[in-house]
Amino acid sequence: MLEKHLHVPAYELTGDEYAVIHTSKGTIRVALDTHGAPIHAANFCELATMGFYDDLKFHRYVPGFVIQGGCPNTRDMSSREVAAGMPGPDGLPGTGGPGWCIKAEFASNPNNSHEDGALAMARSADPDSAGSQFYFCLGSQHNLDSGYTVFGQTREGHEVIAALRAGDVIESIDIVHEDR
Repeated sequence: MLEKHLHVPAYELTGDEYAVIHTSKGTIRVALDTHGAPIHAANFCELATMGFYDDLKFHRYVPGFVIQGGCPNTRDMSSREVAAGMPGPDGLPGTGGPGWCIKAEFASNPNNSHEDGALAMARSADPDSAGSQFYFCLGSQHNLDSGYTVFGQTREGHEVIAALRAGDVIESIDIVHEDR
């Protein structure tokens, strides 16, 4: 059996990273948990600074649960196509990634709490399968604490998260540095 190679992000964390997520519904400001989930935070920062998330669409909305985005398969699709769950030129929304996976951190993260506005990484059945897809919690979802890694908490823009739906656009993500 071959051992799975897990990506180690090259992005060097400073410990004061915030993600400023510009969407078609407004801006969300998230404090990244660089200490509790350093691999996830660095991976997200690396992808954001590469422009990976630019112009992707949120592809999954479950009322009272999550809004999910970060699938590259949505890049060349219209918002209407994504909202309808149609297959795009690169595959179905929700099935794409950056070409790598990262190690799960939910068991080692002392801050792994799916509170309202928590930013966490989606994954498949394999705990070490997260790559680029992320979600925001729409209300507390503590049933996810033991299986999915939280790597940030929303500081501004809860009303934007509440307004997001499948098909809405992630225009860009900026990584900024501030004191917490």
